[in-house]
Amino acid sequence: MDEKKLEALMGGLIGHMNGAMVCLSMWLGDELGFYREMAGTGPRTADGLASKTGCNRRLVREWLDSQAAAKLVTYDPAADTYELGPEAALALADDTSPVFVSRAMCAMGAMYIDFPKVVAAFRGNGALSWGDHHPCLFSGTEWFFRTGYRAYLTTQWIPSLTGVEEKLESGATVADVGCGHGASTVVMAGAYPRSRFHGFDFHPPSIETSKVRASEAGVSDRTTFEVASATSYPGKYDLICFFDCLHDMGDPTGAARHARERLAPGGTVLLVEPFAHDDRAHNLEANPMASLLYTASSCVCTPNSLSQDVGLGLGAQAGEARLRKVFEDAGFGHFRRAAETPMNLILEARLE
Repeated sequence: MDEKKLEALMGGLIGHMNGAMVCLSMWLGDELGFYREMAGTGPRTADGLASKTGCNRRLVREWLDSQAAAKLVTYDPAADTYELGPEAALALADDTSPVFVSRAMCAMGAMYIDFPKVVAAFRGNGALSWGDHHPCLFSGTEWFFRTGYRAYLTTQWIPSLTGVEEKLESGATVADVGCGHGASTVVMAGAYPRSRFHGFDFHPPSIETSKVRASEAGVSDRTTFEVASATSYPGKYDLICFFDCLHDMGDPTGAARHARERLAPGGTVLLVEPFAHDDRAHNLEANPMASLLYTASSCVCTPNSLSQDVGLGLGAQAGEARLRKVFEDAGFGHFRRAAETPMNLILEARLE
């Protein structure tokens, strides 16, 4: 037994446990409106925040202390006040910010809520369908990716594709496959008013939410949303998009093959997937998001794939090489990495 290694291990475990509780605390702060109330208002007393938000004073004090201990708010012991700084407000209070994260914490909460179902999947055939999860997963996933789409999709990702932005600006037809709550569809529709956008998802409640999101954003005139799988949607498209969803599918090669059949001449597939290195050992060592994404993959992504026909179980850390093979097997002759962020790989596929 190496006592120093044990000590380091226990220190790491304490960090993981702290992080888990802080994520829950962040979810509470967003849900109860604490961050929004504190943003830009300077030092606040616990009782004052409780009064303004209509929450229990004793519990608000405990929540604020959790935030201060996590260094998310600043505590002044002399004045007995708490302050949310401008940087923290961007990440925790402003849902239009490109770094807003607090609302995404409900996706992590859903995995805890669904723990018995996940255990059953591990002990059974591995299958757990997306639609059988708690609804918090759907809204949390929307917010986990939504800020990145707003920050990068039309400013960096689409411009990095060959000839695609020009088509969208003049008027193109776009399919957003596995659109979820429509976050990506709405961003594109807002940026390219001459184009038409069709969102498809196999989860009916998500399609209904997508319609609401499009209406809220004022883009209902150029968007449609329909319940359809990745191998059954109709139409012909200049651009077909898969945003953080292909790895969840039972038959990603079949989905890519269907996309090939649905592409208009000269069309492009935009594939956005969680960032991963191809070599597993390198990914485990060098990808700062790996532990989070492997856990999500084991609880959500891979079980959903295993619940469907083929059940390839690609996983949320597939990496570019495996994704390339999916598209090559589907008959695509061109596949390249167009861009990347610390969270995503942005990949372009064309027939030639």
